[in-house]
Amino acid sequence: MKEWLPDLRRSNSPRYMAIADLIEMDLRSGVLVVGDRLPAQRELARQLGMDFTTVARGYVEAKKRGLIDTHVGRGTFVTGGQDRERRGFALDFTPDPRRLPAVDYSMNMPPEPDDPDLVERMREGLCAIASSLVPLLRYQGFGGAEIDKDAATAWLSRRGLVPSQERIFATPGAHPALLAILGMLAKPGQVILSENITYPGVRSIAAQLRLSMHGLPMDEHGILPDALAEACLKRSPKALYLNPTLQNPTTLTIPLARREEICAVARKFRLPIIEDDAYGFIPLQAPPPLATMAPDLTWHIGGLAKCIGAGLRLAYVVAPDTKSAWPFIAAMKANNVMASPLNTALATRWIEDGTADMILRFIRSETAARQKIVAGLLPAGSYMADPISFNIWLPLGNGWTRSNFASHMRNTRIGIVASDAFTVEGVPGETVRVCLGGPITREKLRSGLEFMAHALEGTPEMVGSFF
Repeated sequence: MKEWLPDLRRSNSPRYMAIADLIEMDLRSGVLVVGDRLPAQRELARQLGMDFTTVARGYVEAKKRGLIDTHVGRGTFVTGGQDRERRGFALDFTPDPRRLPAVDYSMNMPPEPDDPDLVERMREGLCAIASSLVPLLRYQGFGGAEIDKDAATAWLSRRGLVPSQERIFATPGAHPALLAILGMLAKPGQVILSENITYPGVRSIAAQLRLSMHGLPMDEHGILPDALAEACLKRSPKALYLNPTLQNPTTLTIPLARREEICAVARKFRLPIIEDDAYGFIPLQAPPPLATMAPDLTWHIGGLAKCIGAGLRLAYVVAPDTKSAWPFIAAMKANNVMASPLNTALATRWIEDGTADMILRFIRSETAARQKIVAGLLPAGSYMADPISFNIWLPLGNGWTRSNFASHMRNTRIGIVASDAFTVEGVPGETVRVCLGGPITREKLRSGLEFMAHALEGTPEMVGSFF
């Protein structure tokens, strides 16, 4: 909230009118900027020593002039004397068609916000940071300004992480962070451990760095601690990569007890852990991060792609200690210079004013609704999923192979990715990841899933036509 206290002596108007005058004057001088939240009316009345009704009349006058807008439950915000249409906040606002590229439905995306009030609030955040547009176009120090690290700290604290600011960095997405961390920890030919079914992005990065990945066997609780210990003895790995919450693609979440066992083995062998917590904020009550159990060993990557939006290209990285942060900063600067200050400022604004929480609540609600559609169409036990995961992990039967199944589903706007992309070692199984997120509507998703369910009931020969 803006610490704004008007000096009523600067206006000769009646006191309620003076409040509106001073909002307008401070807007012109830059004391107030579009998007600032003004003090609550009762609080301002207390600070000015006047009746609440006088302040309320002043806010009403300012609203008539188009200077402010009030949202129930959120507060009063400066609008800059522009109407909604000029600000681009109109509910019938039409996106530039040149900014609507083809969607890659094979990506594991969160559902996209479509609630008009939420979208309006997101736009207001953009308008607010526009007041600092020129300085945000400058080169800046790596890791984010103090205000951005404060926002990162507030965000990560919800997952139980409370590191010092010297260990927190705003980075341009999880991928550059993974590239830097793996490049620091291992040299070409050295071994990195992961789940045997793991996120394909880390496989691509390891291949680019010419690292050798070894996949660990898993059960319904995640990687097996005994297999981890054996791999540490036999392979001298340089790091363990894990995606421990709503794992991509299996949707598995490692429970607390197994996390503790994994950390105990890692501590015994002094094995660095890379915790890709891309989905950690999606569950209402996820187990605590590995970084809270083995902070001195763990590189924690809290990406915003899945819990706010991939277009931000922003991730908060927590280093194990200050000494480890130095080479990380050097590696990140060499590859990326810095995270976009514009993106970082927008994320900070959304975290501070509660918009990020609103987006997250929408994602949870919409994802749960989409998973209910799946549950109503596919037999229980025929696939792996979490009630709020963005995908399902689907074993195939009845003669379906992952290739002919993907081909059969190619025109449904449902992303199908074969198990080849996720398998670290061994022969990939006849399993596919089915993506439920992105801009697809529930109606079109249901239609595509009905088509899929019908196909799974028969054989490829029965439901397909090939010419």
